[in-house]
Amino acid sequence: MLSRYLPLFIILSIIAEILGTVGGFGSSVFFVPMASYFMEFQTVLGITALFHLSSNITKIGFFRKGFDKYLMFYLGIPAVLFVSLGAFLSKYADPKYLTLILGIFLVVFGLLFIINKTLKVNATKKNAFIGGALSGLFAGLLGTGGAIRGATMTAFNLKKEKFIATSAIIDLGIDFSRSVIYTYNGYVHKNDLYLIPILIGVSILGTYLGKKMLDRITQEQFKRFVLFLLVGIGVLTILFNI
Repeated sequence: MLSRYLPLFIILSIIAEILGTVGGFGSSVFFVPMASYFMEFQTVLGITALFHLSSNITKIGFFRKGFDKYLMFYLGIPAVLFVSLGAFLSKYADPKYLTLILGIFLVVFGLLFIINKTLKVNATKKNAFIGGALSGLFAGLLGTGGAIRGATMTAFNLKKEKFIATSAIIDLGIDFSRSVIYTYNGYVHKNDLYLIPILIGVSILGTYLGKKMLDRITQEQFKRFVLFLLVGIGVLTILFNI
């Protein structure tokens, strides 16, 4: 099926990469539901992990103005640990219900912060740890946890370049860990490996175009865009699973 619709798949992948770059939490939140129309879910998990490896390396290259070491430690370490658990459990979990829960969470979270502009998640070690653990767990189970990581990171008021670079380097650790387990689980198939060089090109082009768009918006616009994007992702996630 995919070979017939490969040009459409590539165009949608580029759009996912652009939105993931501008939003700051990676393309998988868009790529996973899109790719699920073209291939079975476990194959999507394997391809997404490999795609994200190149995507995050590209982002680190484009947004190398510094990383937040605090979040890399307190959010990144639990994310990497819990993604391994999620990737292992993905063989047994029903992705439909978990995805529905994720969608509801994103809609509620985003709307709360859009409606109440003074509402804040406390920028604490505990919240960073919880956000990292949940984002890693969902990334392993569903192929996407970046939206939860992005929701957590908004509490720490990072500059947009540092936000994206920090998110990318944490995601790099997540993707490396789950790639190993997905390969062990048999999610990566030889007949799909031709997509890897295509998706590497997609990640470079999409990140470049996303950065150009990001250069044109202010810090406040960036924060609002992230929140609206979270709500949009949540709504689409719910609609795809009811």
